[in-house]
Amino acid sequence: MRSTLLAHRQCVTLQRCPMAAARQRCAPKRVVACPALPDLPNIQELSGHPGFLAGALCNSAVFGLGFKVLRKGLTVAGIAHSWFLGTSVFAAFGIGGYLLVCIYFIFGTLVTKLKLEQKQKEGIAEARSGQRGPGSVWGSGIAGVACALLALLTGDYDLWQIGFVASFCSKLSDTVSSEVGKAYGKTTYLVTTFQRVPRGTEGAVSLEGTAAGAATAVLFAATALVAGQVPDLRSAAVVAAAATIANFAESYLGASLQGRVAWLTNDVVNMLQISFAALIAVVARLVLF
Repeated sequence: MRSTLLAHRQCVTLQRCPMAAARQRCAPKRVVACPALPDLPNIQELSGHPGFLAGALCNSAVFGLGFKVLRKGLTVAGIAHSWFLGTSVFAAFGIGGYLLVCIYFIFGTLVTKLKLEQKQKEGIAEARSGQRGPGSVWGSGIAGVACALLALLTGDYDLWQIGFVASFCSKLSDTVSSEVGKAYGKTTYLVTTFQRVPRGTEGAVSLEGTAAGAATAVLFAATALVAGQVPDLRSAAVVAAAATIANFAESYLGASLQGRVAWLTNDVVNMLQISFAALIAVVARLVLF
């Protein structure tokens, strides 16, 4: 009975006071606040040191869009390992550093196709028609990843960046030197004794391959300068010199020890080579700059 009377009084009130009825109809509804989405990084941030989240997102997008291209140069396992490499580099060195890795992958893959049938007949072609597995990925990128992680941990990006650039400069110039030498080298010599040996012999060098490798080192260092990965011409010269020195050291190591020491595989020799190039560049920066 009491509830009926209350309802009646409310109805009478609304009838007598139109403003009250309007206020009841126009009463604001409860709004549930939604959490704001994080802002996407802009180009300037991606060009610097964007961190792991941006690195993982951007690298994953590239891998998704370019999977077919990646499969031409990498095995499935190689792609999985190279994802971590690409993410680390993007996180530390941004778009410019990532561009250098892409240049290495594209040109390193293309150069292995030079006179591929001829090299296969001679038994000196890369395995799997040049497709790289996890061992080759780390043989090419372990020093670059180490430099990226050290840059992220210490915050000293300039120091470790020159080591990163030198490591990939050394690997690409070595790849070009080796593949051009195997494809076009007319006379090859063992670097330890300068004795003539067949093309494709570990530690062998040729005039054609050496010239191509040296030119590649200079061009890669110049590209790094344009991409903002080294600050000046002097740093670019250090990168090219470190790469060239490391390449000769790799040839000497291959001629003298590879094949005689069980654990000293081609991938391990490559890891030592690129690490040596990075070390030379980092020490040079500490001493000369």
